[in-house]
Amino acid sequence: MISGIAFALMLFIGVPVALCLCVTAIIFLNNADMNVLYESYPTQLFDGGSSYGLLAIPMFILIGELMNGGGITKRIISMTMAFVGSMKGGLAYVNLLANMFMSSIMGSAAAQVAVMSRVMVPEMERAGYQKNFAVGLTVYGGLLGPIIPPSIMFVIYSVLARLSVSDMLITGVIPGLILFTGFVVLIAILGLFYPYPVTERRPLAERMKEILSGLPTLTIPVFIIGSIMTGIANPTEAAAIGVVISGLVGFLWTKDLKFADIPVMLIRAGAYSAIILFLVSAAGVFSWVLTYGNVPQQVASWITGVAHSPLAFMLLLVAVLLLVGTMIDGAPALIMIVPILLPIAMETYGINPYHFGVIAVLTLVLAFMTPPVGLCLYVASAICNMSPLRVFRATLPYFIVSLTVVLILAVFPKLSTFIL
Repeated sequence: MISGIAFALMLFIGVPVALCLCVTAIIFLNNADMNVLYESYPTQLFDGGSSYGLLAIPMFILIGELMNGGGITKRIISMTMAFVGSMKGGLAYVNLLANMFMSSIMGSAAAQVAVMSRVMVPEMERAGYQKNFAVGLTVYGGLLGPIIPPSIMFVIYSVLARLSVSDMLITGVIPGLILFTGFVVLIAILGLFYPYPVTERRPLAERMKEILSGLPTLTIPVFIIGSIMTGIANPTEAAAIGVVISGLVGFLWTKDLKFADIPVMLIRAGAYSAIILFLVSAAGVFSWVLTYGNVPQQVASWITGVAHSPLAFMLLLVAVLLLVGTMIDGAPALIMIVPILLPIAMETYGINPYHFGVIAVLTLVLAFMTPPVGLCLYVASAICNMSPLRVFRATLPYFIVSLTVVLILAVFPKLSTFIL
């Protein structure tokens, strides 16, 4: 009880989540009279962040930096615009297609929303789309980032759950495509009520030129996802390949990438990676202490009294994660929840750990878009100069579609695991 109060108080006053986890673990050891475990504390802290699979995280982040600096993002958007052509509401579908292409490279919802909000929202406004619609679509397009591989959230979950990172990333393919399809249907339905502008018709030769100009950028997701799915490389090696390909495309094809920009990109990628890896290390200590304190067993006793079937457990999981995700950012929430609930899901209800991971990650990413924390919500709000409440209202139709997809995946686990 004291540990829980201390953790909540530290979060409330703004202490970083990683430090909250480390300090709470120490308080728990002290109150439970487990002083003998203090000697193992540094070792557990180190071991929590020493997994080989975690090396993929800084490289996936660096790929995003190289894409932005190398003009690859702009070419992906131009290429998707050329694909869609002059159909009614074409720019809305372009936004979604570009988000899907970006998702197969970046793996971070916040980074993707930041990039796409700067590019697509002004473009859609100039074309005659309502700003609310443009922002809502762009924010939820970023939801594809942590689902379609590569995914930083899936890498973290794989390490926490001691699963194959490659298999975990592959399980995100079908749920990501289902979510993409749901958004396409929603755009079509909204088009019955909103007067979508028609994109200006362009000559076929001009469109083909833009498609050909953007095709080399597709080598990045092809090499990353292809090498993982074929077994040629593991996710860490695939991420390293992605860094090399992104650099080559930026230097040799787009020619927008400059050697002088590389140090700044490395510093930004390193800083963001350090935050994530420290979180994972702190989670390792926190999980270790909880196990010794029999906390998972106590939680399991309560849950089994409430949920009497695997489906009931998964629906309870969705509700809990939505609630937790609105108060705590996605990665920290995942790190706190998985060590407690995953053993219960597997041992008591026989739930596939890959299915659990898909539902947990997708639900927590959905909470990225929901106040009061809602990281992506505030990113879009700042970039698009709109109040967070207005952005949230604009995203409500997409929230409903996303939650429906989560519930469908919870009821039909084969949708996320049959690809393994």
